[in-house]
Amino acid sequence: MATDNRINFWRRNAKVPGSVQPVYGAQHPPLDPRLRRTYPKETKPKFNNLKTKKASSFHEFARSTNDAWDIDDEEDKDFLAPASCLPSGLHSSSPQQQNEVAHSETEVSHRLAPPRTDAQTLQEDEDEEEEEEFDHVNSKVVKSSSDVHLSTSSVRSTLQKQQSLPVRPIIPLVARISDQNASGAPPMTVREKSRLDKFKQLLSSPNTDLEELRKHSWSGIPREVRPITWRLLSGYLPANKERREHVLQRKREEYFGFIEQYYHSRTDEHFKDTYRQIHIDIPRTNPLIPLFQQPAVQEVFERILFIWAIRHPASGYVQGINDLVTPFFVVFLSEFVTEDVENFEMAALPQDTQRNIEADTFWCMSKLLDGIQDNYTFAQPGIQNKVKALEELVSRIDEDIHNHFKRYEVEYLQFAFRWMNNLLMRELPLRCTIRLWDTYQAEAEGFSHFHLYVCAAFLIEWRKEILSMIDFQGLLMLLQNLPTIHWGNEEVGLLLAEAYRLKYMFADAPSHYKR
Repeated sequence: MATDNRINFWRRNAKVPGSVQPVYGAQHPPLDPRLRRTYPKETKPKFNNLKTKKASSFHEFARSTNDAWDIDDEEDKDFLAPASCLPSGLHSSSPQQQNEVAHSETEVSHRLAPPRTDAQTLQEDEDEEEEEEFDHVNSKVVKSSSDVHLSTSSVRSTLQKQQSLPVRPIIPLVARISDQNASGAPPMTVREKSRLDKFKQLLSSPNTDLEELRKHSWSGIPREVRPITWRLLSGYLPANKERREHVLQRKREEYFGFIEQYYHSRTDEHFKDTYRQIHIDIPRTNPLIPLFQQPAVQEVFERILFIWAIRHPASGYVQGINDLVTPFFVVFLSEFVTEDVENFEMAALPQDTQRNIEADTFWCMSKLLDGIQDNYTFAQPGIQNKVKALEELVSRIDEDIHNHFKRYEVEYLQFAFRWMNNLLMRELPLRCTIRLWDTYQAEAEGFSHFHLYVCAAFLIEWRKEILSMIDFQGLLMLLQNLPTIHWGNEEVGLLLAEAYRLKYMFADAPSHYKR
């Protein structure tokens, strides 16, 4: 009997550490363990018919699973909820069953939480309403659990179990911009505090040592000093501290001089097609993040992209450049925002601050594009060459993947073009892109050369999933919807480490492992 209970327990509780966790794509992250689909698409779940164990067998159930994890007092308070918080199916239906429950509770009284008071029950109801409001706000992005007709007590019980079990936090589909390790580690550890102090020391010196700054930035830049560090590493600001304020003022005035000089021409016959394409693409830029859907922010992006396009006639505006604005904009905005950036109202900032953010974003984006402009000139030769280089590199790194693509007639250009055109911004959450760009700006030719090895490492990361696909359509669907929604700093750090290893082995060895 105990063995059966233990097997059923691990089978039914996917939240418990050690149990098998299903993999979800970026478009369908799980919100509630009871809503996970383990049935055919044609079959609808019937939550009302779920079988539950009798409350009288709880003591036996707990004894049979006591080797799963050590439950402390705080976890018991949530996990062992009183009868008033249990789903309706778990309530005792007779006085005899109630007596059995009382007897069981007496035997484990040293592990039970005190009964809820009326005030505590009222507070739980208020917390539940907040959860329902949160689901309603995000209903445009993910399906709220309130859409499924679960009872109020069932939802509360599920939330209590989720809080009590040591599980990995689920990041919503609307990818949070703020830095977060996927393991849910604290935002500031002792090591990170030491690194922040080192950055502050470097940045406060009269002449910042840019080589030393790049060395420390390779493994990530602390959020507090990222704006000034990005300005320095991109070449927008000088290393001399005394000159920085003067350069900022001059470059910001220069940018708004361009606005006065050129922006009115967006309706001219020669430029109206460029402006029209920009105007169409801006709402498509990170459509799941509310910040980028604000009219004030979209107007900023339109001005930045239009001015850059007319000042670079060799390439003009190309779809994909609109994505490259967002990391700079978010980083410079975070200098003035302590709350969640993705929901911040741009109009709340003073006008001068908004103008400074816009000008700095323009100049830093221009510095980036200066190094990869051949990606966006006629026929985009830079991207064509990088995709061919990726194909040749993968054929040397992992011949199995390369032959698998050839067997099912998958061309690298069909999926890697976007990786090069958008610098993997469509494949990764924005918070991961920002961390990735910390290293790109610290690495020599990071955006133009090192990015190739990051793409190769990124492809090999999904080796198992790729080789499991045995048809053309399945392979393309996988490569265009890789499940990275839960990625954080740790995953990006591992990806960069693998990319550095590949660069070290292959960059200066054109015949290494060549078939």
